[in-house]
Amino acid sequence: MMLLKSAAGTSMWYPVCTLPRSEKKAFEALIKKGIEAYLPLQRQLKQWSDRKKWVTEPFIKSYLFVRIKEYEQTEVLMTKGIARFIYFSGRITPMPDRQINELKLLIASPYELEVTEDDLQSGERIVIKAGPLKGLKGEIISYRSQKQLALRLENLGYSIIVQVSASLIGRF
Repeated sequence: MMLLKSAAGTSMWYPVCTLPRSEKKAFEALIKKGIEAYLPLQRQLKQWSDRKKWVTEPFIKSYLFVRIKEYEQTEVLMTKGIARFIYFSGRITPMPDRQINELKLLIASPYELEVTEDDLQSGERIVIKAGPLKGLKGEIISYRSQKQLALRLENLGYSIIVQVSASLIGRF
């Protein structure tokens, strides 16, 4: 991660961790305090046992971003729903404006996006954990997105492009 030097009077973007499922309330509380904040939201179709419904949820769970001057950090931490700032090498880590602008462009795009903490790489051996292909073993040929993995499945001799969530595969 790139470290940025900030002058005491310069506003910079900082990632902030929220308490679980408190992103929207923390965002509203920051806005009420006059603190510039950004909470990337994404529309998702949720399935319940009796119905489906479109809901707006945080794109990155338990994260939001604030644009503050260094001396305003305490005010952010005193906001209900805020847990902590993100640290790197013992210091609160600012983000370049460019990264926030790129995130805003991604969120505004028509593409379906999914965030995963998994670092999927070409050549990795995987097993499908759920769904109709459960139990099939293979290798990641290319990683196009969270929902489009090109897999070479064993015993078939073909590469198959499968639209499957990354959460449905595991390593072995």
